[in-house]
Amino acid sequence: MKTVLISDTHSQHQKLELPKGDMLIHAGDVSKRGTVAEVHNFLEWFARQDFKYKIFVAGNHDFFFENASSEEIEKAIPENVIYLNDSGVEIEGIKIWGSPIQPWFFDWAFNRQRGEAIAKHWALIPNDTDVLITHGPPFGILDKTARNINAGCEELMLKIDQLPNLKLHVFGHIHEAYGIQQKNNTQFVNASVLNLGYQLVNEAVVVEV
Repeated sequence: MKTVLISDTHSQHQKLELPKGDMLIHAGDVSKRGTVAEVHNFLEWFARQDFKYKIFVAGNHDFFFENASSEEIEKAIPENVIYLNDSGVEIEGIKIWGSPIQPWFFDWAFNRQRGEAIAKHWALIPNDTDVLITHGPPFGILDKTARNINAGCEELMLKIDQLPNLKLHVFGHIHEAYGIQQKNNTQFVNASVLNLGYQLVNEAVVVEV
């Protein structure tokens, strides 16, 4: 299945030129400030994209998805869009899990303290997961900031090491670490399309799942 990966569009989605594919995955930070208007603008655009499957998770800028009720969120999501929040979906035999959670980062949305607090979320990931979507990276993989600090989650990396079927892990959050890395049987993709200065400089990543 030809899969197109993007992340961290921060309300600049209208500028994107997406390649053709079967599935479109967005790994969070769809908005600048997480306002209702920004989120609805993104969702209307996302729903219009010509892909059979469209899946996304929220990111640390997307306050709407943290603060709104489940009823409000359900009402906002278009019928042809799949929103994952510590939840999963199976598509044509591919088991996909998504989470917006990341280690504490200033006072943004979906923050959890490192250690037990965040490990509780990763424990929910089924062991037969094929594709994992998180907003933040795992520790040591495409997670290095401009200050040369590995900002990824240690507990997430520990969980990934326990997923024997994992073929693809897509994330973003650390704009300057955009790229692709292979480790064992898993392809890791930091799909941030914006750079550290919030300029749209990176292309969507295309993979086969």
